[in-house]
Amino acid sequence: MAKVGLIDLDSHNFPSLPLMKLSAYHKSQGDTVEPWFGLERYDRVYMSKIFTASPDIESVIMADEIIKGGTGYGVNSLLPAEVEQIYPDYDLYPRYKAAYGFLTRGCPRGCQFCIVSNKEGRDSRQVADLNEFWRGQREVKLLDPNLLACADHESLLQQLISSGAKVDFTQGLDIRLTTADNVALLRQVKVKQIHFSWDNPQEDLTEAFRQFKVLSGIEDYRKLGVYVLTNFNSTHEEDLQRIYAIRDLGYSPYVMIYDKANAPRQTRLLQRWVNNRRLFASVQKFEEYDHSKG
Repeated sequence: MAKVGLIDLDSHNFPSLPLMKLSAYHKSQGDTVEPWFGLERYDRVYMSKIFTASPDIESVIMADEIIKGGTGYGVNSLLPAEVEQIYPDYDLYPRYKAAYGFLTRGCPRGCQFCIVSNKEGRDSRQVADLNEFWRGQREVKLLDPNLLACADHESLLQQLISSGAKVDFTQGLDIRLTTADNVALLRQVKVKQIHFSWDNPQEDLTEAFRQFKVLSGIEDYRKLGVYVLTNFNSTHEEDLQRIYAIRDLGYSPYVMIYDKANAPRQTRLLQRWVNNRRLFASVQKFEEYDHSKG
């Protein structure tokens, strides 16, 4: 029986799904699993991180074997198949009550700012059924990069409908792939808000957003969110153009900054203005926003 330590380097506001699966796997083998504690010695320690900028542990790790994984260490870092398919050990993060997982992997878009196509390929494909990571939890947080691009997405949406759970499409849905058929299914999924994205200012998605409103019949802008990528191949004027268009179409924009540490102050102020719902509703133009508050 081995003693296994787990180190979560950067998922502080979100549970680490790989570590939950590794924990479940090792417990199924009779091993002892716990969050890493610096004064203990382990047979094996797993270190997981999502972002390359996240620092590693500086202190000495007393372990016979140290395994590092996650996109923070490279796109070729993958879990073994027997670990990837196991039901996660949610007891590792007791304060999180939702179910977390992927129904699909891969995305055909190949966006320059995103690692998904390099890591998972440009073919969106089903990798799991809902019951592989959900067993009655009230909320499901889907991590899929592009669910609607999967040929089996309608049957997967039906699984979500049948679960009766509230679903959060955390990475957003592809507005370009919405149809009358899948919108009808989406309307049956319990959601607090449906997320889309408008990342490329050179791509005009106005008609796609307008058509979704017609097909869905959703009028409440609070139920329709759109991620807006900034600080990546876009000017401030192009960012504002998308934000105003999204609001005029009856959606709620949410600004994402690609490189926040090096973003100009203007972009950080833009994020603060848009993402503060009360402020964004009361101040109609960015030029009218009191910049002294930033």
